[in-house]
Amino acid sequence: MSYPHLFSPLDLGPITVPNRILMGSMHTGLEEANGGFRRLAAFYRARAKGEVGLIVTGGISPNRQGWLAPFGARMASSKDVRHHQEITAAVHDAGGRIAMQILHAGRYGYHPFVVAPSSLRSPISPFKPFALSERGIRNTISNFARAAALAREAGYDGVEVMGSEGYLINQFTVPRTNKRTDEWGGDIHGRIRFPLEIIRAIRQQVGQDFLIIYRLSMLDLVEDGNTWDEVVIQAKAVQEAGVNVINTGIGWHEARVPTIASVVPRGAYSWVTARMKKEIDIPLIAVNRINTPAVAEDILARGEADMVSMARPLLADPELPKKARQAKPGSINTCIACNQACLDHIFERKEASCLVNPAACREEEFAIHAAAAPKKILVVGAGPAGCAAAVTTAERGHDVHVYDSASRIGGQFNLACQVPGKADYAETIRYYAQRMVETGVVLHVSTEVTAEVLQTGGWDEVIMASGVRPRRPTIPGMDSPKVLYYDEVLRGDHTPGKRVVIIGAGGIGVDMATYLIGGGDQTDHYLDEWGVDDSLSTRGGLQPPIVRPSGRSITICYRSTGKFGAGLGKTTGWVHRMHLKKNGVETFGQVRYIRIDEDGLHAEVKGKPHLFPADHIVVCAGQVEQNDLVGICRERGLPVHVVGGARIAGELDAKRAIEEGTKAGMAV
Repeated sequence: MSYPHLFSPLDLGPITVPNRILMGSMHTGLEEANGGFRRLAAFYRARAKGEVGLIVTGGISPNRQGWLAPFGARMASSKDVRHHQEITAAVHDAGGRIAMQILHAGRYGYHPFVVAPSSLRSPISPFKPFALSERGIRNTISNFARAAALAREAGYDGVEVMGSEGYLINQFTVPRTNKRTDEWGGDIHGRIRFPLEIIRAIRQQVGQDFLIIYRLSMLDLVEDGNTWDEVVIQAKAVQEAGVNVINTGIGWHEARVPTIASVVPRGAYSWVTARMKKEIDIPLIAVNRINTPAVAEDILARGEADMVSMARPLLADPELPKKARQAKPGSINTCIACNQACLDHIFERKEASCLVNPAACREEEFAIHAAAAPKKILVVGAGPAGCAAAVTTAERGHDVHVYDSASRIGGQFNLACQVPGKADYAETIRYYAQRMVETGVVLHVSTEVTAEVLQTGGWDEVIMASGVRPRRPTIPGMDSPKVLYYDEVLRGDHTPGKRVVIIGAGGIGVDMATYLIGGGDQTDHYLDEWGVDDSLSTRGGLQPPIVRPSGRSITICYRSTGKFGAGLGKTTGWVHRMHLKKNGVETFGQVRYIRIDEDGLHAEVKGKPHLFPADHIVVCAGQVEQNDLVGICRERGLPVHVVGGARIAGELDAKRAIEEGTKAGMAV
């Protein structure tokens, strides 16, 4: 497949980029890590070698008040310049272009020095900000300009000024957070004075031959955000002030609308950028859930944007642009928008990586080297752990055979991709299938590994990735035809009735409830449910949500005393909880199961008897390891590496499974 729009050059004024793929800004945690700049250089070098048109770094603060967290990365002195020169040199040596994002956290900072236009605390930070004085505003503008000048000195090709996502500049531009009555507040012209002064000051410092991108909040998705007319006024003003490119910003971090999670359809917000293209005549960048070259090409072909931004997709595969140019889309390791190793890590103060690519941000640690001597390797199981182990092992030059009793690879991912909002999990299966062909893995599906296979195969080592099976709780009446297990339902073996009780509130229980609600992930359905106004006639782009009843009564029961969904991802758990609540799913904690009969599930809830009437009861009560062959391998003296669910069942953890599989492949 060819991508003529994606791979045409684009003149951005000070620079021309070879293709229309922008690596969007995303903080990695390496910015503050010991030895982090060396690792950042390797991280960005890999993306430059992968032929990204233009890279934008994670957010770098212009001063201490703008830190995201204590001692966060900033560009304020010649010492900072020296650190950043390692990054720019690595990117330029690989033939790439890179811009530094200047980000002032404002009231989103997680430290006691936070400032904002008005002294209003953010719901996502415990620190109440100090309202900036006139002098403080002027100093902050100077700090932005100094940071840009130092970025140029460090070798960057440009800067991106972060004016969206609810950070300081965005806080100035909307009535929600700007309650000032002086010349920096009031109507839209007063509220946008702050970003305009910043852009003018930067342009004066860096000259005309230096790229300035402005990240404009086109859809705030919070109450008292800007109207569309006010957004257009700001866009035209920043263009006149000297910006070369406008990047689209969608939603604030405190917004109760998911904008990049897997429940968001691919390219769901390109229509916003398309609307702005009618208003201004400098290049525009479309963003959010653009995870494949085909989606990107379609947006460009429709004329909705001049470039497309990909951040997490380039964590998943640093060579995405190169593979697309070579017409090899099947070889791309696609981002599945799970957030588990990238954004969840960052919000937990950890270094970012990627569930489907554990080498992301750890390029040196996960460098693949040829084996000293080829071996014959048996991989038992073709789920995520087994697939990762197989392709890594084969890539190193070993003779690899994969056995799985199922008729196709993918393991638990085959179940996950049946859940609305998780269709992209099928991309990971597609990727591993292609990689097995490319690396010469010999695949044996619908084939059990027996003692004879172990005995006569001539194996040098075994990687046991045999996965899990559902845990079967000991509740009287479990043999009732009312009782189903999550794998049976997701495979389509059985269809639950109108009244369903789910036992278990972990990730699988939540997925099961989502599956039973149905609805798919089509854009119209998503915009309606989350109250996104695609007419852009309301302030902040919000309207009352519209929820279509599923026709089922769904109840989730769990034994623990904790909050429902406490173990879900930090950046996506609230999305799942809100989705279930919107759709009328009831949840009960502190449940002790008594028995199951024709009436339903008899239980005690917080010590009081309770009957849950049900047509079907779906068991999502965890898993147990499926690793019976490990002992046989050891009896025969076969070195065996146990990975993924076969090592620890627990709650299904694909992030751990793929990393363990990859490391096992590197070790044999």
